[in-house]
Amino acid sequence: MPRLILLRHGQSQWNLENRFTGWVDVDLTAQGEAEARLGGERIAQAGFRPAVMFTSVLKRARRTGALALQAAGLSDIPIVEDWRLNERHYGGLTGLNKAETAEKHGEDQVRVWRRSYDIPPPPMERGNAWDFAQDPLYAGQPIPDTESLKTTLDRVLPYWDASIAPRLKAGEDVLIVAHGNSLRAIVKHLFAVPDDRIVEVEIPTGNPLEIDLDANLKPTAARYLDEGRATALPALA
Repeated sequence: MPRLILLRHGQSQWNLENRFTGWVDVDLTAQGEAEARLGGERIAQAGFRPAVMFTSVLKRARRTGALALQAAGLSDIPIVEDWRLNERHYGGLTGLNKAETAEKHGEDQVRVWRRSYDIPPPPMERGNAWDFAQDPLYAGQPIPDTESLKTTLDRVLPYWDASIAPRLKAGEDVLIVAHGNSLRAIVKHLFAVPDDRIVEVEIPTGNPLEIDLDANLKPTAARYLDEGRATALPALA
């Protein structure tokens, strides 16, 4: 049966600065690089050799994947990048400090924007400094101006169905290196997490989540490879 590992990128510079990052292409911190390497070491210790690594187009995920594969002795693994595995688009919150935003709008409102399933932040205004519609990386793509976790899932799931699931159904092991919310979307789908419970799922940076799947891609077992930094997992069906 296939195995899937989900790896959230290591700490980024804007994680450190407590800013809403979304699609902004920031790099890893030194700590983030160390987390990526440690994640790779844990992958090697688990005897995991994926047939392919899927990642987003953002450098914090791409570099995490490259550092993890290098640490695991798996640098020959094919890599597929796609923007649909990007982090959630934070709309008008992009670039703002989270604590300062909470002071301005109230902690309850910011919690709704950050953690609710289907309520997005305010949309990003066109011409904003972070207007990704002007980025050639997304030329010709349907660029959102904000996203909730629900609309993030709406773009991740078709890519999962078309590109990732067929590899797993063929019996291949797969590594996905992406972001907190794009990975939460995959977890919600796999574990059938209710809308009101997905807010409780938090995937730590740089800690590989190994999921054993049956022939129908239903999880039969799941564990974090670094038990000391594990968070609660959804219940298996």
